[in-house]
Amino acid sequence: MSRKKKNKKWLQLTYKILTILGCLMICYPFVSQIYYQYVTMQETKQFEVDYAKFIGSEHCVTCGNGLDALSLILRAYIELGRLKAGDEIIVPANTYIATILAITENNLTPVLVEPNINTLELDDQLIKAAVTSKTRAIILVHLYGRCAYTPLIGKLCALHNLLLIEDNAQAHGCFYGKKRTGSLGNAAAHSFYPGKNLGALGDAGAVTTDDATLAESIRSIANYGSARKYEFSFKGVNSRMDEIQAAVLDVKLRYLDQENARRKEIAKAYQQGIKNPLITMTTDGDHDNVYHIFPVLCPSRDRLKYYLNDKGVSTMIHYPIPPHQQKAYTEWNRLSYPITESIHQQELSLPCNPTMTDDQCQEIIDYINEYQ
Repeated sequence: MSRKKKNKKWLQLTYKILTILGCLMICYPFVSQIYYQYVTMQETKQFEVDYAKFIGSEHCVTCGNGLDALSLILRAYIELGRLKAGDEIIVPANTYIATILAITENNLTPVLVEPNINTLELDDQLIKAAVTSKTRAIILVHLYGRCAYTPLIGKLCALHNLLLIEDNAQAHGCFYGKKRTGSLGNAAAHSFYPGKNLGALGDAGAVTTDDATLAESIRSIANYGSARKYEFSFKGVNSRMDEIQAAVLDVKLRYLDQENARRKEIAKAYQQGIKNPLITMTTDGDHDNVYHIFPVLCPSRDRLKYYLNDKGVSTMIHYPIPPHQQKAYTEWNRLSYPITESIHQQELSLPCNPTMTDDQCQEIIDYINEYQ
């Protein structure tokens, strides 16, 4: 190769190197900022601070999803000696199966208790009869966005020295008196699945609690069992909220109360406008409700669903098969929970999202009132 060609080749190579270096110099401030924010977990740490403040708890520990949050609470209580294999956990029979999966995953025993047909929440009058010498906790599920806590539940927990664990996956921003759900018991699990009132872009979850020891244990278990790098106190798991989800959730958190207020307006319109003897709506009493969904009961539920679909109204069923009738729990398949079974046969969830207009809401009301 001639000297002239060699010089040209080196000049081209030098030009490419200088171009790359120039680009790196220009991009460095942005790259370093992204690294600091999204690799050093700054967004996640900030969301934990903001969400703990929002809920009214001392601590917030983020994780991968709502099921992990429930499971981590139970696992941490086992590690701390508050629970052991075989202990009984009272849980509503009509809950979403994730609540029960978290219990059985930790070798604990779910005790299913029927809901109140008027509220669709755990019937506090039936809890006392379900308490045995092995009962160690109640998982209170704020189903459909409605606060499930009652003073009697608090008294029973105190009387029998039971842990009160909240499944707050569907009730972000809900209140009981001046306190928000997620701060009423010993610990609470939260899901930020995209369809929730506070939803991420992907999946995410969190635990809130005032118990510093519990929070520290959960954080360690969720990080492979490690509190210090390469030192492992527990046989842990890998469950974390990624930075993008945290950043999105922290922005959406600012608007949650506003969006919940709109959900309440839609629900009030349904409650005042739906006048059809075939449709039963839950009673709210003096409880707050952020209406993750708006459930109605109808004996001809499936026909109503098809009718509304033909009118262009999408609905969902929460949930078509109760936990005790699922193949995953064949040992329960012969058990009978008539109230739960009735709910699962009749429940239909009407649209209740904050983007709906008043006209759309009224249209749905008219369709339902015309249903025969």
